[in-house]
Amino acid sequence: MKRANLVLHPVRLRIILTFAGHPRLTPKQVAAALPDVPQATIYRHLARLHEGRVLAVAAERRIRGAVERTYVLTAGGASLSAEDVATATRDEHLGYFETFVAGLIRQFAGYLARPEIDLERDGVGYRQVVLNLTDEEFGEMAAALNGAVGRFLFNEPGPGRKPRTLATVVLPL
Repeated sequence: MKRANLVLHPVRLRIILTFAGHPRLTPKQVAAALPDVPQATIYRHLARLHEGRVLAVAAERRIRGAVERTYVLTAGGASLSAEDVATATRDEHLGYFETFVAGLIRQFAGYLARPEIDLERDGVGYRQVVLNLTDEEFGEMAAALNGAVGRFLFNEPGPGRKPRTLATVVLPL
């Protein structure tokens, strides 16, 4: 099975997105974050993600005779490889993009379902702009964005830190 197909299964993608805000999770914690997904389904997909090296076991402990595992995302485990991108058909690319957008919609719906929201206070925003750039200017902009965001990518959870999603899409018009 192509790695992209492993990662982009709808339930597995939701599991991966759950790890984005919580770097270490047990199956029970994943199930609590996805209450509409049956627990047996969570365990089955966690096993597939572990077998596919998207998740790694960070810890194990015995609880009443059973072993509880704590999982972490592997470095780059949830990313599509250059080969996946290069060999994907147009329909597969559309499916990947639809899954990506559906994940964002689910996250935004979850935010809107909170008892109290304040888009300004919470830093919520979405906008679209058209930039007229040469290929060189686009390269400069991409490098600047990567540099600005890169220094924050590996911040650990801690007091005062809230998990936030930053999603980008670049399309030529």
